[in-house]
Amino acid sequence: MKKVLLGICLLLFACSAVTVNAQNILDASDEDNYTNYYDRTMNSQKKAMPFQALRGNDVIWETCIWRTIDFRENFNQFFFFPVVEEMNSGNQGRINLANLIYKFAEAEEIPIYADDELKVPIEWSEMSGKLNKMDTTKTDPIRDEYDEIIAEGHDTVLITKFTSQDYYQVRLKEYWYIDKQDTRMKVRIVALALVYNSCRDVEGERTCNLIDRFWIPMNRQTVRDVLARHDAYDRNNNNMERSYDEIFLSRYFDSFVTRETNTYNRSIKDYLTGLDAQMESQKIEETIFDLESDMWEY
Repeated sequence: MKKVLLGICLLLFACSAVTVNAQNILDASDEDNYTNYYDRTMNSQKKAMPFQALRGNDVIWETCIWRTIDFRENFNQFFFFPVVEEMNSGNQGRINLANLIYKFAEAEEIPIYADDELKVPIEWSEMSGKLNKMDTTKTDPIRDEYDEIIAEGHDTVLITKFTSQDYYQVRLKEYWYIDKQDTRMKVRIVALALVYNSCRDVEGERTCNLIDRFWIPMNRQTVRDVLARHDAYDRNNNNMERSYDEIFLSRYFDSFVTRETNTYNRSIKDYLTGLDAQMESQKIEETIFDLESDMWEY
């Protein structure tokens, strides 16, 4: 009798497993099955995993680092592409980082600030006027064959909308610290800035400057939830695409240090240039790495 009951239980379990698996199989005859050949997991409800609680007494050492991620570097190009704004414009539902931040800042799901201390909030209506430019130009009058004016010129309003192609860098502000609970070096990104490439013609020469447009709080759960719901392209395996939140947590990017907390409160570019500035940036990176290594003795 026990064997019979055991056999029935095993049969029911097997049937239920088949039913569950069948729910994950995309029916080829489904009229809505246009582009996928299996049921893909949607990220619309995905949330970022909250940071582990940290006590101030557990931090025995820390330093603040500012670094830049340049999207023009080959490894970082998944931040920049696709350049189209809409997610359903032949780009497989992907959106680049600048367009993602713009879209949700406009929807007021991501707060924006004027400084990396995140103490001066900016209203979106104010920032929108800077991101979407409006210029007025006057057309020349229309003249006839005798060079007489037959129609006066008129004002033309030119609107330049936000485009992510003008944003190919972001700056990060992060804290590196040692947690005495496990004696490990850890890092927490607290703020991110979109960097605008501002170009203008001055006396016949085109000059460009990189400007921090605004900062967003990367330590806030709602901001991380937005980043967690959107994946970036993975050139090695489309099925292993990472969300932007996972990319920042796992530090899946190339970057260079531009500043470390110092007595004079200055950036590297304020006292070094060229190769010397690059060497100083690498030196700061190596100092942090060596500090963690030197904590252990064998």
